[in-house]
Amino acid sequence: MLHFQRCDARKGFSLIELLIVVVIISLVYAIGFSSFKIAKPIPKALTPLNLKETIVKSEFFNGHATLMCIDKCRKCYLREGVSSPFHAYENKVDLTDIKAYTIDERESLRRLEYERFNDQKICLVMDFYNNGSSTQIILENDEGTYFLPAFFGKPQRFDSPEDAKAHWLEQSKSVSDSGDFY
Repeated sequence: MLHFQRCDARKGFSLIELLIVVVIISLVYAIGFSSFKIAKPIPKALTPLNLKETIVKSEFFNGHATLMCIDKCRKCYLREGVSSPFHAYENKVDLTDIKAYTIDERESLRRLEYERFNDQKICLVMDFYNNGSSTQIILENDEGTYFLPAFFGKPQRFDSPEDAKAHWLEQSKSVSDSGDFY
């Protein structure tokens, strides 16, 4: 005959025991992970090839933003909307000695000359809009010439402002010839 002995042992933890375990785990976590910091992604330097993408993703962009650069394009400022004040662009800028060009009504390449801001010559002004468009412009520095389209396409590098101008005119012609609007 088998005899079973009744066991009155507890089958769980008391509230005090659970609190002690939680405190111990919290201390281990705090000591072990206190020196780790979650790193924010560092934005890439602002360059002619990433200018539009970077500004549209910035905290200042909320439908419309204006970029303005001074001091031979070593310092840049952003403003949200049309009437907001300019705030210093805090991230790295790699636009030094940029020359900006547009094409005039006679399809001639024209260097853009801007006014002054804080008693320094402005070297670049660009607007960015919520529909994905921006100021269409040609930028040139020691590293090359860049065509920044107003809407479609990505910025492209060229050997000279004349090559970028030819691309601009070709692109404009293909857009105007793309269909009849009756």
